[in-house]
Amino acid sequence: MRQTRAVESWTLAPLERFIAESGARLTLLMTPAGQVLAQHGFTRAVDVMAAAALGAAIVASTGEIAKMLNDQEFTALNHQGVQHGIFLGGFDTPRGRLLALVVYGPDSSVGLVQLFFEELVEDLAAAAPVEEKPRAVLAADFERELSESLATLFGQ
Repeated sequence: MRQTRAVESWTLAPLERFIAESGARLTLLMTPAGQVLAQHGFTRAVDVMAAAALGAAIVASTGEIAKMLNDQEFTALNHQGVQHGIFLGGFDTPRGRLLALVVYGPDSSVGLVQLFFEELVEDLAAAAPVEEKPRAVLAADFERELSESLATLFGQ
């Protein structure tokens, strides 16, 4: 059984409900910068870091394409493969803008993921603590905080 883990405890219950209802195989909740708040289904830290970086990059690049088209930011993207699909959606919470990267397989569909994604967004908005004043991130703190977050996500 794949585990669901969270660095930010307020994300855990909404994510577990989403996983159970949508049938998602892998899911990341993260900031637009790729900082992971919670994950489900990943077994290796390197996979989490790579998926978060790629998901954040996709959102950033499509945001720039939207600007070039004089359009608003895209709120969700879906890529459908033969056996798996990837859904990437952005949303606002009292904690700030967040992204969800969801991988689903033949046991689910983009329709189920989108339906329960809307509920996930509502649940996270209700559970999110009010955003604290942002603090400066020092390079010396970055590696330590990354290591602590990955240890939490993988129970080490």
